[in-house]
Amino acid sequence: MRHGFIKVAAVTPKIVVADPSYNADLICDCIAEASVAGAKIIVLPELCITGYTCGDLFLQEKLLSEAKDALLKIAGFTSDMDCLIFVGLPYVYHGKLYNVAAAVSKGKILGLVPKSYIPTYNEFYEGRHFTKGMQEVVEVAIAEGITVPMGTNLLLSCSEVPELKVGVEICEDLWSPMPPSTLHALNGASVIVNLSASNETTGKDTYRRSLVSGQSARLLCGYIYASAGDGESTQDVVYSAHNLIAENGKVLAEAERFKNETIYSEIDVFRLEMERRRMTTFETRFDGYKEIPFSLKVTETKLTRVIETMPFVPSGEQDRRKRCEEIFSIQAMGLKKRLEHTHCKSAVIGISGGLDSTLALLVTVRAFDLIGMSHENIKAVTMPGFGTTDRTYENAVKLIHSLGADFTEISIKEAVKAHFADIGQNSNVHDVTYENSQARERTQILMDLANKTGGMVIGTGDLSELALGWATYNGDHMSMYAVNSSVPKTLVRHLVRYYADTCGDAALEAVLLDVLDTPVSPELLPPEDGKISQKTEDLVGPYELHDFFLYHMLRLGYGPEKIYRLARYAFAGAYDDETILKWLKNFYRRFFSQQFKRSCLPDGPKVGSVAVSPRGDLRMPSDASAGIWLKELDGME
Repeated sequence: MRHGFIKVAAVTPKIVVADPSYNADLICDCIAEASVAGAKIIVLPELCITGYTCGDLFLQEKLLSEAKDALLKIAGFTSDMDCLIFVGLPYVYHGKLYNVAAAVSKGKILGLVPKSYIPTYNEFYEGRHFTKGMQEVVEVAIAEGITVPMGTNLLLSCSEVPELKVGVEICEDLWSPMPPSTLHALNGASVIVNLSASNETTGKDTYRRSLVSGQSARLLCGYIYASAGDGESTQDVVYSAHNLIAENGKVLAEAERFKNETIYSEIDVFRLEMERRRMTTFETRFDGYKEIPFSLKVTETKLTRVIETMPFVPSGEQDRRKRCEEIFSIQAMGLKKRLEHTHCKSAVIGISGGLDSTLALLVTVRAFDLIGMSHENIKAVTMPGFGTTDRTYENAVKLIHSLGADFTEISIKEAVKAHFADIGQNSNVHDVTYENSQARERTQILMDLANKTGGMVIGTGDLSELALGWATYNGDHMSMYAVNSSVPKTLVRHLVRYYADTCGDAALEAVLLDVLDTPVSPELLPPEDGKISQKTEDLVGPYELHDFFLYHMLRLGYGPEKIYRLARYAFAGAYDDETILKWLKNFYRRFFSQQFKRSCLPDGPKVGSVAVSPRGDLRMPSDASAGIWLKELDGME
């Protein structure tokens, strides 16, 4: 539960229809197993105490009284368990029968939530037996001395973790135009449980999955869906136990159908709380809900959910290719509009033979194709300096020629040496002045060429570099349109690889693959034995770590300790704890100290959920202190 992770379970026992006593024992066994596995919220299917398929047996007093006795037995069984359990049963109130979910914890029945929408169409005929649930909360006497609240407007609230509030809906409720979970969430529920008995028909699983994931996305909530399975009557329909656990639109766990499989995952309620704070259109309400407290021990939740090492990069080859094509289109369309608006006759871009300038050139080519302009109007400039190696130079030249752009080569060495003489810089002192003078000379050349050719300078810097401030102020930091400004380094690689795989040009593909294989470097220091001596990741840290840190800090709002924990989990075996902590501290120092560079960024298209434009996603003071973030990491030594 620390850091907001709540382990949950969706369980489908193999019940016997119309045998509450047998089912109670089975349910207790399932609860015990899930509890031992660490689950704090355990959800079982709709009417699982009796079975959903009892039909007119629901009108039998014997079945109903046995069901209530079974509920009391299950409640008693949980007295020593640290969890909140939801089980389904039929319950009589004021002469009417209700399909309810009972919330049970530590030996007590906390409340009954009735089903709101009673289906009576096609194969469903619940209206023959059940009454629509009441919203207002009433007190019902379950047994002598045991009175509990009943109504749809009930939330279960954890005393130790206030962010954990649980709302309940039952099967058809989710399929309705106005699911009760919508009001539950607007009134504070961060987790929705659904006790279901959804029968299986061809293709229904896809729609069911989309409903669960979609509702969790709309409501910014966790969603636990437990459905009936093997054990229910197959007189007319079959149940598949299609259990699902979702969080904010992502399915965290999904049962294999027809297996009665128990599934587990961890829902991050702190993340959900942050998302709701961020989304100003998520408007909270106060509709007279009754909150029922429950208690859980705050323990360390062992993570089993997948934490992606590269959260900016979609998993799966098909998804990755689709995303890459989409991003290329966004970048190219952004540049196309700017070129048309400014009536530019050319685009000027510095080509180093590295990843970022390669991507920027590929995007520029696509934009020119969209406009119908000749590639010869792309002024691609190589500017060899003191650190340029043969490998990157040759790749830059081959790339330019392969794409049919106009090739220009301007060495910066003599101009920079003259500048050193002007400012009294010793050319043998390879300090920040030595490096930045080269970057600014290159930018001056590009800007003046743009003026000369009636064009604009295309920026090449990426999101990861902007986050770290790894750019020379008023050097490569500046351009007239920055096409890579919201593309992180880990994604740049996949975009270039995608282009290589799909370009259909063997020579171009070979160049792109060699660019991908070249170490990331600004090449501002002299090479050693003809090879790159200045490797960026040796200086600032691995970009895959920094992109991970950036995503979890900006997109999810996580604190340093939580990010460190997740990074250790995600990168186990790749980086040791000391290395992760070292670069995480470096990330925070650089992110805060370099905000002044991000405060005056050129325009550029947003392509994903994280961006640092001062006009869009990140309005941060340049003088903010990183003190409290770094202090939290001091205890991680």
